[in-house]
Amino acid sequence: MADSVSPTPAGDPLVIAGVSYTSRLLVGTGKYKDLEETRRASDASGAQIVTVAVRRTNIGQNPNEPNLLDVLPPSRYTLLPNTAGCYTAEDAVRTCRLARELLDGHKLVKLEVLGDAKTLYPDVPATLEAARTLVKDGFDVMVYTSDDPIICKRLEEIGCVAVMPLAAPIGSGLGIQNRYNILSIVENATVPIIVDAGVGTASDAAIAMELGCDGVLMNTAIAEARDPVLMASAMRHGIIAGREAFRAGRMPMRRYASASSPITGVIGGGA
Repeated sequence: MADSVSPTPAGDPLVIAGVSYTSRLLVGTGKYKDLEETRRASDASGAQIVTVAVRRTNIGQNPNEPNLLDVLPPSRYTLLPNTAGCYTAEDAVRTCRLARELLDGHKLVKLEVLGDAKTLYPDVPATLEAARTLVKDGFDVMVYTSDDPIICKRLEEIGCVAVMPLAAPIGSGLGIQNRYNILSIVENATVPIIVDAGVGTASDAAIAMELGCDGVLMNTAIAEARDPVLMASAMRHGIIAGREAFRAGRMPMRRYASASSPITGVIGGGA
């Protein structure tokens, strides 16, 4: 059962804004058929950080509607309010400030400023602008961006606590489209790098971790699976396997075969 699997060894935590987490899988809370399915999938994922689209989800601003916090309580999960649906720096900043008010001074937020409704690619200049404002305003900013190593470094230099390059367009399920860019981002970072957007299945999550990413955030890949709860468990295991493979260090790749068993001492195999 998924609950019997430790997400990550105690000596290998994911640290974001000074807080240690044992799970390197972060999950979204949208697109599920109801709050009960959201609860069950989140539980099966083993995630400790869950994202909340403040503009689309009730976390207390609508007292007469079902509240996400009833099934994903802050006592168990670290809530990550996000600015999904924002197309300007001003809207993103305003949304983060609203979340801080609703969540009693909560500082950890996920910033995303979108460029257009068709591709949902980030508007990079607006993202940089919003990140500067939010960092100056005391927020701990985790930021969704393109897989551009230079932009990722700029966001780190601004003071973002984690940088979240896309693997592919949001909700596409295409997996990592540019492994070398992700690898360059990881190699030059001093803050956690968390792949965000485009993961489709557990092998995609494992590849991200094998490249050295610190974590993966996903929503659609789980919520739109035929069995979301089972897929959440699969993603949990994919993250664990990929991280263990990265820490173990893969064998060198060779053009030609290399015998699995030594031939020295074998009859006819040499001295």
